[in-house]
Amino acid sequence: MRKIAINSARVHVEMDYYLSGSVLAGTVNSGVTELRSEFEVRSDADEEDIAYVIRLAKRGCFAERLVETAVPIKSTLKLNGKEATSLLEE
Repeated sequence: MRKIAINSARVHVEMDYYLSGSVLAGTVNSGVTELRSEFEVRSDADEEDIAYVIRLAKRGCFAERLVETAVPIKSTLKLNGKEATSLLEE
């Protein structure tokens, strides 16, 4: 394992999202068009070493993987204590 001295680090994350349609009309739709992350690191270490650490952090980030990779969502519904998942199907 590498020992790389980092004095401070922070990340700022922004996203562009949209929400359209109407809940009342049953036409609601939402999504995200872009996600941006900005890293700020203070360190006397070599730039390549810092870049290596940031790349590892990004690869190990569940949030980034979730956004980058299509992940199946499995939803269940219990209505009044009874299984009603079929009601979620369109």
